[in-house]
Amino acid sequence: MKQGIHPEMKKAVVHCGCGAELETLSTVQDMHVDICSKCHPFFTGEERFVDTEGRVERFQRKYAASQPAQPTKKAGK
Repeated sequence: MKQGIHPEMKKAVVHCGCGAELETLSTVQDMHVDICSKCHPFFTGEERFVDTEGRVERFQRKYAASQPAQPTKKAGK
């Protein structure tokens, strides 16, 4: 490796939205993340939506109006 071209690695603290703090090495000393391994559904086994911008609700509203009407059952003869 060439000398003098690589950024300096420092101890970094990663702050999660759930309140957890992790210590690692990085070129940035302080980082903030929304989801970490302690609160992510994949690692916790919980099933929940991680929707920070309302994408699921916006999708449901957009396509709810375009659903074809359900055929009604007519009374027998």
